[in-house]
Amino acid sequence: MTDSSFLIPFEDLPDRFIKSLEHPSHPPVPAKPAATIALLRDSPSRMEILLLRRDRSASFVPGAYVFPGGRVDQADWTKTTLARVDGLTPETAADRLGLADTNPPAIAYYVAALREAFEETGILIGVGPNSEAPPTAAEDANIEVLRNGLMEGHVSFTEALEQLSCRIDGSSIEYLAHWITPEREPRRFDTRFFAARVQADTKPMFDPREMTDAVWVTPQDAISRNQAGTLPMIFPTISTLQQLADYATAEDALREIGNASIPTVLPRLIITEKGVRLNIDEEES
Repeated sequence: MTDSSFLIPFEDLPDRFIKSLEHPSHPPVPAKPAATIALLRDSPSRMEILLLRRDRSASFVPGAYVFPGGRVDQADWTKTTLARVDGLTPETAADRLGLADTNPPAIAYYVAALREAFEETGILIGVGPNSEAPPTAAEDANIEVLRNGLMEGHVSFTEALEQLSCRIDGSSIEYLAHWITPEREPRRFDTRFFAARVQADTKPMFDPREMTDAVWVTPQDAISRNQAGTLPMIFPTISTLQQLADYATAEDALREIGNASIPTVLPRLIITEKGVRLNIDEEES
């Protein structure tokens, strides 16, 4: 186990968040299964990562730059959905995430991460009928219509894959991190982080119902901008960027990630005179 801490000044925290910490739920609110994904692309100088800015009216981390992600849905592990996944079995996913006989099963986190990426960016991590990545919503209006149908509940992720004659390459996505929201918070998530590479010229189209901006940025630049106060982020995002900052290419990052041991991180929140301190204990999964 390793210990570290991180202080968030009061002026950087929403009032409603501080009030919720002063009156935490007893017992703690259960953490809901969730998945998020760092989309990586190579630029002429350095590997870049896609960050989205959440709307300031969002109920969770308003105004922060985050990776695409969200809750795991029941549809993420139906038989028809998993039938379109190649290169990853439920058993392999369970072994990698350290989950066995759970609800949702481990493979659902992988699918949820890819579904959320498509919903929030219009980028589908998959293989089309020509054995190449399908166009993005920013490149093809028909795919944007399909993405909107998924967001509005008219189309399932499986139906979207079928209409695009697309399959998921499970071997292209790597498990990156595991964060659980602190017990004192009113909205809690048990989130598995993943990473996947996209083409160098991939353009996102963020969903304006949830996001207000999308930027490709190197991990080093993102960290510098956060320290300067121009790129607000929550600590799991910052920590993940620090984890990826040493890699020059997406291939290097994914290769190392695939061989890494992933700790479970459950921060503890402590209210101090200057702000809220996150004490971070890391335990091997």
